[in-house]
Amino acid sequence: MTTVVLADDEALLRKALASLLPLEGEITVLAEAEEGAAAVQATLRHRPDVLVIDLEMPGVDGLGAVAEIRRARPEQVILMLTRHARPGVLRRALKLGVQGFVSKSAEPAHIVSVIKTLHEGRRWIDPDVSALAVVDDCPLTDREIDVLRATGEGYSVADIAARLHLAEGTVRNYLSNAMQKTQTRTRHEAARYAREHDWL
Repeated sequence: MTTVVLADDEALLRKALASLLPLEGEITVLAEAEEGAAAVQATLRHRPDVLVIDLEMPGVDGLGAVAEIRRARPEQVILMLTRHARPGVLRRALKLGVQGFVSKSAEPAHIVSVIKTLHEGRRWIDPDVSALAVVDDCPLTDREIDVLRATGEGYSVADIAARLHLAEGTVRNYLSNAMQKTQTRTRHEAARYAREHDWL
């Protein structure tokens, strides 16, 4: 028997999976969560074999929740459900150690087989998800992406420097490089451009 926690803000999909997964295989749904913070709490409380989590949720998103869970429970096996497999997002998820990616449109039987695969210690990325991830035209370095993401969240150069443990001059250099690469005039335009191109 494989235990799971389901986290998805779409109630219809979450309830359907909670009903269908046990019918498709030896799976027990220990808890459900409709947003990121609840997903963190449920995972740390129930310690499931596999956390099945939606990428896009209100409040703390799927990646934010995974980062928190990883700090407290580094061995947690995680399957991420996604509709929009953006290259930047997939890169961040892989860095966080997410073991599996499945399209939200997948059949429940397929999701069950992937849960079993991950529980056995293997990895799985749906072909349609991996195809999108491979198309990576981002010219920005990881650090440039970090400073643009913080810019997009409204932080000042001083705040970004403190958050990323960098000198303010170094942050300005990264921002300047990012502005050149995106051919924009301000750091905020650069952050918007990068987000529109799914690089953040």
